[in-house]
Amino acid sequence: MMKKNNEQIKSEFLFGKKNYVVMLIGLVFIGLGFILMAGGGSDNPEIFNAEMYNFRRIRLAPTLVIIGLGIEIYAIMAKPKK
Repeated sequence: MMKKNNEQIKSEFLFGKKNYVVMLIGLVFIGLGFILMAGGGSDNPEIFNAEMYNFRRIRLAPTLVIIGLGIEIYAIMAKPKK
């Protein structure tokens, strides 16, 4: 805290605690989505690996990333309680 003319000026966070918790949850969703997208390649470029196009990498992981981004937008837009 800084003092100015015998007054204490309190520094405040831009968001409330609830906003930061929701942001953390959104980041977990996004991180989990990217982790689920990883892998599926082949060590040998001559061999095709159909595992790269399974449900987890094509549908589930991108859906988790989009849900995480939606959660992040909500966390930013939600009005903090004062």
